[in-house]
Amino acid sequence: MPKKFIWVAIAVIAMIALYFFLTGSTESDTEYLTTKPSKELFTRQIFASGELKAKKSLKIRAPGGMRAANIYQTSIKDLIAEGTIVKKGEYIGSLDRTELEGKLSEVSSQIETEMTKLEQTKIDTAISMKEIRDQIADVEFNMTNERLEMEKNIYEPDMIIEQSKINLKKSERSLRQQRSKQALIEVQSIAKVQEVEGVINQLKGKLKILSELSGKFSISAPETGMLIYARSWNGKKTVGSQISSWDPVVAELPDLSKMISIAYVNEVDISKVLKGQLVDVKVDAFPDKVFTGSIIQVANIGQELRNQDAKVFEITIEINEEDEVMKPAMSTSNNIKIYDYEDVISVPLDAYYSDSIDYVFIKNGKELIKQEVVSGPFNEDHIVIVKGVSLTDDILLTRISEAVTIRSLTDEERKEAEETLKQWEDAKKAFDDKNLETIKDKEGSSNRDLAGGGMIIMG
Repeated sequence: MPKKFIWVAIAVIAMIALYFFLTGSTESDTEYLTTKPSKELFTRQIFASGELKAKKSLKIRAPGGMRAANIYQTSIKDLIAEGTIVKKGEYIGSLDRTELEGKLSEVSSQIETEMTKLEQTKIDTAISMKEIRDQIADVEFNMTNERLEMEKNIYEPDMIIEQSKINLKKSERSLRQQRSKQALIEVQSIAKVQEVEGVINQLKGKLKILSELSGKFSISAPETGMLIYARSWNGKKTVGSQISSWDPVVAELPDLSKMISIAYVNEVDISKVLKGQLVDVKVDAFPDKVFTGSIIQVANIGQELRNQDAKVFEITIEINEEDEVMKPAMSTSNNIKIYDYEDVISVPLDAYYSDSIDYVFIKNGKELIKQEVVSGPFNEDHIVIVKGVSLTDDILLTRISEAVTIRSLTDEERKEAEETLKQWEDAKKAFDDKNLETIKDKEGSSNRDLAGGGMIIMG
């Protein structure tokens, strides 16, 4: 056989093979990834990371006289290690005295200046009083001479006698003026001395406040307990951290018998979180231990945290158990139990779609069905289907674009689904109300205990 015919035959065979390769698979042979609906306990929960904190703690504050001394901010100079067990009266740390010592030196200098000013005022007063007394003595001497002159001139002409009387009256008037001036100078001198003495007394009072405050810049433990560093928006307060008169807390002595977890919930989920809801709490350092708790507070206003794109809301979870492994500042993983739905049908979220209607895709043999459904609650992975699917259906996990059969729900099916959803809503509300009442009972019991003479630790 000529080589030319062999090459032609090979080319024809190759083209035929390529044709069948490109057109050999049909839509009817396409394999889809499917799953079966599940019927089991459906737990709706929200995860929130948090941090342990004592429910009550004794706050150790900077001295209360800082503002009175016009010291509005200082820094922590020394602080013992966090977690140290301290006894009442033991040294904890100290605050920076730089500004305080500067004010002490300044006030001391002002007192010295004012004392010098007081001495000078007294000297000036003595000189002024001596001058006026000398002037009065001169006038009195002149009056004595003028009286003698009048006695001598008793037999002189009337004009001379009258002139002697006039001179005496002038001297008497001058004496009255000098004595009035003396009284005025005396009053002014006393006022000047009192003014300077008042300034000195004020400065001495300020010096006393500063001196007493200086002794309080060394901080001791008010009670026995474990020292925990205070927190601010900028993190833990340690050596070098700023302490202001508006936020004077330096450290805390927590009551470890009752712990809470401060957690943060994304703004998307906060509408589902209610006071009284039950929570499973895990301390990340001891993942095998699970504690129970309940939400006792939900913030009304969101906030932005570092490394968070969305706003979050702070919630407070009170932990029921007491365990020595729980220490303040430990991180926690909190599963908030929104509600448990028993014996409900659910499908993966990847299989559920919603536009003008809610629907899933079902594969029935070679038939592909776009099935309208009524959906219910959902969690991170699954969504409850109230009506529209059965446990035997093969649910597609991917959206398809080829022609499908559209199957809608009947009015009766929609009505049944609405009734079911209403029943679930009522049951959940009763569940939430019961949990909230439990929290209120605890709070009332706690308040009665405090009113009965229990120890109150300001928190």
